[in-house]
Amino acid sequence: MRIAIVTDAWYPQRNGVVRVLGTLRDTLVARGHEVLVISPDQFLNVPMPTYTEIRLALFSRRGVTRQLDGFRPDAIHIPTEGPLGQQARRYCLRRGLPFTTAYHTKFPEYVNARTPVPLSWAQAWIRRFHAPSRAVLAPSPSVLRELTAEGYGNVVPWSHGVDVDIFRPGDKAAMWPDLPRPIFLYVGRVTVDKNLPAFLSLDLPGSKVVVGDGPSRADYIRRFPDTLFHIANGDAELAACYNAGDVFVFPSRTDTFGLVMLEALACGVPVAAFPVTGPTDVLGDSGAGVLDTDLRAAAVAALDIDPRRCRDHACRFSWDQVADEFLGYLAPIWGGQAERTAAAE
Repeated sequence: MRIAIVTDAWYPQRNGVVRVLGTLRDTLVARGHEVLVISPDQFLNVPMPTYTEIRLALFSRRGVTRQLDGFRPDAIHIPTEGPLGQQARRYCLRRGLPFTTAYHTKFPEYVNARTPVPLSWAQAWIRRFHAPSRAVLAPSPSVLRELTAEGYGNVVPWSHGVDVDIFRPGDKAAMWPDLPRPIFLYVGRVTVDKNLPAFLSLDLPGSKVVVGDGPSRADYIRRFPDTLFHIANGDAELAACYNAGDVFVFPSRTDTFGLVMLEALACGVPVAAFPVTGPTDVLGDSGAGVLDTDLRAAAVAALDIDPRRCRDHACRFSWDQVADEFLGYLAPIWGGQAERTAAAE
């Protein structure tokens, strides 16, 4: 099958969306599918205001059109709502081609937190973006329920997976052997929407470590001098960082899933988080973490969780299942009408 994925989130960006899409692409290719990824690095691009690590493609209409025309995909998937996602959406609508989308990020909440744009306006714009999609892939049951309640009529559940060969229990002293224990760890983007001060301001025993980069990093280094900040290079070092932790603290209240929690669990590290969308879906009733409105209480209680329980729970999230669901939701293009429309042009 020839599958085109047009995404504003791709390498060298480091975030959960890129990891999901990259692993999905690799899994599909390993199964014999041909996958075209159209991403910002292929165009003139500029840094996103307030988040310079994300690049926004400029003047991409012709390039998107040329690549999709040349590839002649059997299905088109648009996982992001940025400039490339907009161009791919226009391409499909002009030609009468079906497509699928995904709701990876609570973009309206992110925009509202960083700009004067009212939340209701951002929500209406995103809802309009997804309205023509044959299926909006939601990464968790909670997100599916939220989108359905907001008026989305085409939402389907699509779980995420974790590579349990890369992320597995290892030497806890490989990273930061001299840090006082217990080590309370966060891994992920260092941005305002991750609510990191809720974790970094806690009075906890031992040490706090933040692994990741982002526009808020310099500010948090200045505000929380007792926290160790680190940037991991490559999956091997990232896995070593996870393994060094005794508890993974996830303070976000707006994530749609939170892949980093699965990666921590796969390394045998329990999770402490608020009882909100994302953590409730990842942890469920597994006992592999603690959800509490008191984040400090959750972090301390999580110290008593057996690492084997965490690993066992993470191993239930298979990438084969993720790929099967993705393929099942794709909307085939070449059914007659699309061919006639394309030929007429």
